[in-house]
Amino acid sequence: MRRTLDETSVLIVGAGPVGLTLAMDLAWRGIDVLIIELRDHKEPPRIRSNHVSARSMEIFRRLGVAGKVREAGLPADYPNDVSFRTTMTGIELSRIPIPSRATRVTTKHGLDTWWPTPEPPHRVNQIYLEPVLLAHVVAMPCVRMVHRCQLEDYVQSESGVVATVRDLSTGNVSSVASAYLVGCDGGRSIVRKKLGARLNGTSIIQRVQSTYIRARELLGLLAGPPAWICHSLNSRRSGTVFAIDGREKWLVHNHLYDDELIDRDWAIRMILGVGTDFRYEVISHEDWVGRRLVADRFRDRRAFVCGDAAHLWIPYAGYGMNAGIADATNLSWLLAGVLKGWASPTILDAYEAERRPITEQVSHFAMNLALSNIALRKEIPREIEMPGAAGDAVRARVGKQFYDLNVQQYCAGGFNFGYFYDASPIIAYDGEPQPAYTMAEFTSSSVPGCRAPHIWLDGGRSLYDALGPEYTLLRLDPMVRISGVVEAAARRRVPLTILDIATPDAPATYGYNLVLVRPDQHIGWRGDKEPIDCVDLIDHLRGAVRAPVALNHERINDFSGCRTTNLDN
Repeated sequence: MRRTLDETSVLIVGAGPVGLTLAMDLAWRGIDVLIIELRDHKEPPRIRSNHVSARSMEIFRRLGVAGKVREAGLPADYPNDVSFRTTMTGIELSRIPIPSRATRVTTKHGLDTWWPTPEPPHRVNQIYLEPVLLAHVVAMPCVRMVHRCQLEDYVQSESGVVATVRDLSTGNVSSVASAYLVGCDGGRSIVRKKLGARLNGTSIIQRVQSTYIRARELLGLLAGPPAWICHSLNSRRSGTVFAIDGREKWLVHNHLYDDELIDRDWAIRMILGVGTDFRYEVISHEDWVGRRLVADRFRDRRAFVCGDAAHLWIPYAGYGMNAGIADATNLSWLLAGVLKGWASPTILDAYEAERRPITEQVSHFAMNLALSNIALRKEIPREIEMPGAAGDAVRARVGKQFYDLNVQQYCAGGFNFGYFYDASPIIAYDGEPQPAYTMAEFTSSSVPGCRAPHIWLDGGRSLYDALGPEYTLLRLDPMVRISGVVEAAARRRVPLTILDIATPDAPATYGYNLVLVRPDQHIGWRGDKEPIDCVDLIDHLRGAVRAPVALNHERINDFSGCRTTNLDN
């Protein structure tokens, strides 16, 4: 049986964190959304990502859900540290200190507590994050969701997209008409396959056995304070253990080498450091392959892909999910601008131009970090568990090696705040290069394409809380004329908020009298005075004028050890 199901401005396929964030942001901008999701509404999320980055938390703050997200996950006083140990219950080799939820916002002592942000990162597993986002989304008036519904096909025209969807409970087939369609439907994305994109990269980096367990006695067996993550490092079997609820639930990753076959129970016991008499319950398990794959295109006319549908990489520190959240909020304001009529449809070209290079960078970093960890795990000597001075020396050396290698992924300031868009058709570049950055290190900058540096305004208000929902013109000198920009924006119906900033340190941070901040908090233009042709500037920013872009490729440059393959899918 076929019938017309509905019409909507944007049809989103998939209700994971990426799809929910996209729906949330669009609805917040007044755009009606329909989400179709394979799972039943009672089906729990998969136990996957364990980390919400600071940049994602800034996005959730703007959307009004950051407080609820921060309340979810581990107990407030549970340490968010990363511990490197001989086994989970064995000898600690080193530790990366990360504040617990109770002190996360207020503490100033830590490797990631100095960051210029109103929202530091939050450690929470996806099984707790996703219900918070879902509850927030379904309460929004512009969002509708249909569960147990599968996309089967779609066709495009100049005016829209018509999708064919199947109700998995009844078998009925329906049609959904939308202006745009976005696939947030994961690594096996139907949308990506339909738009003809190919995944390019490295098809196999590492195989992993993942087991979600309940072990009520494990916390009491720890030789020291607990941690959010424990890296178990010994010559028999190395693995990683995530604390899920801070009491009895744990996620155990057994890192496999090449094509080896390993007994799951034996590996879990070697990683935990417990004997055959130790009792635990397997809640679920999944075997997976870490990859480095990025689609060669993120768009075909009115169809787009975000998150895992666009890029897959080995899940180090949760940056796959966080990159997908950044995809969603980058695309959202572009779609909203077109649908509201103030942006030219060509503005949508910026999505792939901006996001694809960034995801390529992250994919290479994650792969190289994984390969480095694999190499170190293979070299762990037996002496690491020996008592006495000889064992102490080995433990000190290995502990430092793993600390130095991994601290950048757990305190990744560069990938939160340093990345920039240097080849965008809708940014007015001025010739100054964006500052180079690494995974951990960054320099806040007002160079167009960079994230607008965060500052605290008078009265302790966050700059990001004062920004308008669309474009915001920061004026650091109240005597500078801005009537030309204001009139040009009004003429083109581009929403523009004027924000005068009197904070003493703002001029030194921004360096210019006028800075135009985009809806996604990246800088679109700056100057000490208005441009000669303000209409031309506004047309450039809204995608109506094509202008040459100044390219700057000085980013992360350590992509060594990469293997490349092309996968048809």
